[in-house]
Amino acid sequence: MQLPPALRAAIDRELEGVPLRDLTMAAERLSRRYRAEIRDGRLHIDDGLAARAYLTTRLPATFAAIAASLAALAEILPGFHPRSVLDIGAGPGTATWAAASTWESVAEAVLVEASPAIREIGTRLAGALPLRCAWQAESLADGLRQCPGSDLVVMAYVLDELEPARRAAVIARLWELAAGAVLIVEPGTTEGWKRILAARDQLLAGGAQILAPCPHDRPCPLSPPDWCHFAARVARSRLHRVAKAGTVPWEDEKFIYLAASRGAPAAPLARILAPPQHGKAGVRVKLCHPSGALAERNVAKRDGVIFKAARKLGWGDRFPDEDRPETH
Repeated sequence: MQLPPALRAAIDRELEGVPLRDLTMAAERLSRRYRAEIRDGRLHIDDGLAARAYLTTRLPATFAAIAASLAALAEILPGFHPRSVLDIGAGPGTATWAAASTWESVAEAVLVEASPAIREIGTRLAGALPLRCAWQAESLADGLRQCPGSDLVVMAYVLDELEPARRAAVIARLWELAAGAVLIVEPGTTEGWKRILAARDQLLAGGAQILAPCPHDRPCPLSPPDWCHFAARVARSRLHRVAKAGTVPWEDEKFIYLAASRGAPAAPLARILAPPQHGKAGVRVKLCHPSGALAERNVAKRDGVIFKAARKLGWGDRFPDEDRPETH
């Protein structure tokens, strides 16, 4: 996945004149904090250099994950055309950029971000967006009391930064503010999956309709050491490769997400939970079914239309199959 050209150009302007050595060191410090999911009361992005390191090494990956999650939401709710977006823990506005790339209907966004450093840069980046953007410095500790309701509420890569005791109140507030749909995105780790499961249970109890990735509202059929997550392939710029000491022009961002709405989705389809395995006997797919069952199915040439579709489908796609699990 590539960044929108306007965003790529705006990021390049922000990085002009930044010494590569400083950027690389800041990127490594930032990466360590994210990998360790450190919650020490400090903001991960607490100065201008850390903010620029984020633009270089993390924004492309988070954009890809959020954009893929929004695409899944849009596929399931084709009649949903949000005009307003509330971006919680906005960072440099990544989710707002992804929403604007998904729906032409988006006309205004409120971006909530506590870090002055990343908020300052995000404000400049947002100048390239064709919509009205308003930034708020409110922290999640304030209960999001100043936030307006919006058609779409997005909170990406934020739950992992919250103390567990605070998460339920934040999720409840997100649901209060969502006039149409809410999207939560987390790192694709086992802990990220557990946070999403807890949010899913809470939203279901509050009357939400689960849109994706789950094709049902029953208990998750997966159990440790297995877990639900997906991957988005990200194109790396030259600076991105250098800052992360990468040798290939791409990386895979593992993520997990939850999309829910106030309206019921169309008839659900199974979801592919792992990269399909292509072989001489056909295509082997791991599926989460609308019945709530976990299954693996081999799709052979004799399956006709379904086989032709399966050859083109990937990890995270919906699967156009009747609900007939083979194995559990």
